[in-house]
Amino acid sequence: MSESYNADKETFMGVPRKEIPWWPTIDYDKCDFCMECDKFCPHNVFVKREEENKKLIVKNPYNCVVFCRACAKICAPDALKFPEKRDITKLIKKLRAEKKED
Repeated sequence: MSESYNADKETFMGVPRKEIPWWPTIDYDKCDFCMECDKFCPHNVFVKREEENKKLIVKNPYNCVVFCRACAKICAPDALKFPEKRDITKLIKKLRAEKKED
């Protein structure tokens, strides 16, 4: 697995990564804990918590690459969801405009 990114220093389209809420949420009613998403993602976003009865969690949300949805595409039970891309795009544009005003 890849090392964690330093999200404090990372930016996306000129906006600090920590200000962009892009990562998957897990629908535990659908998740069968197959861990295909974790095996597929090279960014160390997920972790399996053995002490929580095989519960999969999003451990490193800011490691998730903005606008990537690959893990959701390989999720057979369709248990992973992402924010709406248009909403995140609007937010990024707003944050960039605010940054220019400073």
